[in-house]
Order: sequence, then C-alpha cells, then structure tokens
Amino acid sequence: MKKLLAALATSVLILSSAVAQTVPAPTIAAKSWLLLDATSGQVIAAQDPNMRVEPASLTKIMTAYLTFLALRDKKLELNQMVNVSTRAWKVDSSSSKMFIDPAVPVSINDLLHGLMIQSGNDAAVALAEAVAGDEGTFVTLMNREAQRLGMKNSRFANSHGLPSPDNFTTASDLAILAKHVIQEFPQFYKIDSVKSFTYNKITQQNRNRLLWLDPTVDGMKTGHTESAGYCMVASAHRPSGPIDRRLISVVMGTNSDATRTAESQKLLNWGFQNFDTVKLYAKGQAVDTPQVWKGSKNQVKIGFRHDVMVTVPKGVAGKMKPVLERKDPLVAPLGEGTNVGKLKMVVDGKPMLELPVVALESVEQASIFGRAWDAMRLWMK
Repeated sequence: MKKLLAALATSVLILSSAVAQTVPAPTIAAKSWLLLDATSGQVIAAQDPNMRVEPASLTKIMTAYLTFLALRDKKLELNQMVNVSTRAWKVDSSSSKMFIDPAVPVSINDLLHGLMIQSGNDAAVALAEAVAGDEGTFVTLMNREAQRLGMKNSRFANSHGLPSPDNFTTASDLAILAKHVIQEFPQFYKIDSVKSFTYNKITQQNRNRLLWLDPTVDGMKTGHTESAGYCMVASAHRPSGPIDRRLISVVMGTNSDATRTAESQKLLNWGFQNFDTVKLYAKGQAVDTPQVWKGSKNQVKIGFRHDVMVTVPKGVAGKMKPVLERKDPLVAPLGEGTNVGKLKMVVDGKPMLELPVVALESVEQASIFGRAWDAMRLWMK
C-alpha cells in the first residue's frame, strides 16, 4: 500500500488506521478490490489489493494508454488508416472482437472505440502493431511502462488479456494505471463513456452496465475469462461542495456480470456517501516562516510544493488541527524543496495524518561574519 500511495498522491501522507476504521468498509463479493479517491490520491479502502490476479480484458487499459502516448507524441494520428494483419484478424474467434477485415484499412480512432467499447481483441492486436510494429515489441513496451508507472506487481504477455501464465496484475496496480489514463488523457478517456459502437455494420454495446445505471459514471473497462472471473474498473465523478471528486473502484474475480456491476456501484456510493475530500493547503502556501541560522535571510517560507488534498470520514474535516514539527535548527544553505519537518493533522488529540513540509525558497549562506555570529548564538542557546 505504501508504494501505491507514493505513486498516486499529489503529496505524501500517512493516514491513521484508527481514524480510517471509524467507517467500516463494505462487504464486497470479490477476490480483491480497492477504492481510490483520485482527487486526493488516497486509497479509501481495499481488500487484498496486492493479490496477483488475472487481468483479462482490463489489460486493454494499458493497450489504450500506450496508444494515447503514441498519439500525444505524434507517432500516430487519430484519423490515420492502418492495414489489418492476418494475426489481428485471426485472434481467438471465440473471444470478443470488433470484426475488422484484412481487406479494409481501419482508423486508429475506430480501433480505440472497438477496443474500449466493444472490447475487441482484434482491435488490441491491430493497435499494438500500429504502435510498435508487432505485438511482441508492444508487450515489451507494456511492461516497461508498467514499471515506470509504479505497477510493480504486474506483467503483461499480450495486448488483449486472453489467459496466459505471464499475464497478471493487482487491484492496486490497476488503480495506478486508471488514474494516469484519466488525468493524463481526459480527451481520450471520453471514449469509455460511449454506450455503443457500430463497425462493419455490427453494433455492440459497452459492457460497463454502470453507464446506464449511474449518470456520474463515465468509464472505465470490464474484463472476463473463465479463470479470471468477472472484473471491472469503474470511475465516477461527482461534485462535493467546492471540489469535484473522482473515485475509481477496482473489483476483481466476481462470479457474474451482475455482481461486478452491483459491487462496483456499492463501492462508489459508499465512498461518496461516507467520505469528504478537502483541500488543506494550496501549492506554495506558507504554513510557517521559521528562523534560519547562518543564512542570507533570517526566515524561510515552508509549506508544500503541491496542493494538499485529503480524504477523510464525513464530519472529521472540521475537527482537524495542525501541529507542526520542524527539524530545528534550520541552518543555511537551505535548498528549495528541502524537507524541514512534518505537519500532523490531529483529531481529538490523536494524529490522523502526517504531511512532509519543505522549504518553499532557497536560503544562501551568510557572510563569514554572519555565520560566525550565528554559530556563537547557537552555541549559547
């Protein structure tokens, strides 16, 4: 969990388990699951989030992400037409397909819709070949990108998610990937909310049933194989006072389409109903201006280099009180971004979370006379 927080949070924080347990987690009928507040980067609740599981078609989220990267870097264009290989066309005929044809070139845009709406395995292979030349090279890119994103317990063996002993992930890793897709590529993430797509005169519905049940759900992806069970990553976006909150649920290994839908909805509703996300401090906001010794300036502004958002049980935010613990004495030279202590948010005398505090500006050393004078003062303290 610590690695996941480091990868997801805009500011590193440690949430007190005592406070978190004041809201009992729901019972979810899945092998493993996780609920992430993407706004704060906090995991609200989870069960066996690091259990290795088969991703099934959730693999396609990574395939889409790599395609989005290629589009961003101008290696591909949305309206670019690509030829359909026999390998893509012949992918497991019993599996989900968008029904591309080797005789008919297809656009990257249509392939992305076929991938995320129709869950086409043929679309996955075609996109892999368009991005990397062949699927084998694409798989290498998938695993390299997974490591870069901090998905330490994931490995991909193909672009579509059909069963392979070398294809595995975790609920934690899928939450990391989902958050990156949504935050980095909102213009492409919109594809996930399309309810149906027609290609080759064949119309197929999006397998994410929450799109019909909950108007705040706008993606992400479902997956299913006999060995993986029914899996789902879902995301909902709801306003909460001055903050628009986004939650991401990951549910792995349920026993039916209906169950994965119901359990995902349960998690999202529970998270929105029982927790608030609040902005504690703004980027660059000084929480204190302590003394600096032996420096060209006598004081330094300290605070946070990012907005600090935190997700807490409802009713707790107004009770939080800050307690600053500095690494005194602060002695120049002091570089911008240097850790100078921590800020604890305390509720009823108990620490709820800790936030690392840094110098918001640099302080150079004073002259030799200034340093000598402060050295003497420090010695006399």
